[in-house]
Order: sequence, then C-alpha cells, then structure tokens
Amino acid sequence: MAADYAYALVQVAHNFGAAAVVGGPAAAWLWVREQRETPVLLAWLTACGWLAQVISGAGFGLTSYLSRGELPEVTGIALIALYIKAGCAIAGFALTMFHLLAPPHLCEQTQRWIWPGLLAVGSAALSGAAFLRWFG
Repeated sequence: MAADYAYALVQVAHNFGAAAVVGGPAAAWLWVREQRETPVLLAWLTACGWLAQVISGAGFGLTSYLSRGELPEVTGIALIALYIKAGCAIAGFALTMFHLLAPPHLCEQTQRWIWPGLLAVGSAALSGAAFLRWFG
C-alpha cells in the first residue's frame, strides 16, 4: 500500500514535468511566431520540466527497488522506449540550457528553431512514455 502511494507521488511529478516539456516550448513557439521575445520564464519552466522527468523517472526505478527488492524488468519495445525517453531528456535539457546560457545575439538566432525542436523532443518523450507503460 505504501508503495502505491510512492508510485502515485512519483507519477504526479512525472506528469507535471511532461506538461512543462511540451507546454513550455509550445507557448514559446507561439510567442516567437508573433515576433515577440520569448519570456525567459518559459525556458526555465522547460528546463525544470526536463529535470522533473529525469528525477521522477529514476524515482520509478527507486520505488520499485525499495518496495520489491529489484528493478523492473524492461525489455523489447519498452526498453527502446526507455532509451528514447532518456535521450530526449538529455537532449531537451541540453538544448534548453544552451538557449538560456547562450549570448544574447546567438539566443536571438536560435529563437526560430529551438522551440519547435524542443516541442518535437518533448512530444517524442511523451510518445515513448505510452510505449514504456504498455509494453513494460
């Protein structure tokens, strides 16, 4: 019973992270398309969303290990989906931090491609989650 609560809390964090890694870039892309400067807050929201994805993803494994004494067995399609999600998290966080830390003139140049790219990476991660859930 305690493990169920732990899984539910980890899932809540994971869901909010997922909303941020798709919603942040989607909103920012709309801002950029209207020729406005993207609020830095959306980039930080996206970066925090990717961190939430990584930490809560590890939290699923940790919760399994602490409650059952072993990590979940992930094979086949689910393992591929897990690799895709991990790759998306690394790429998404790296791109977001690049955007946040880039010099202002470079940041302006990246505005056109960074947000649709981050939206695609976030969408790929969410799609991978469905396969991980149902094939894992």
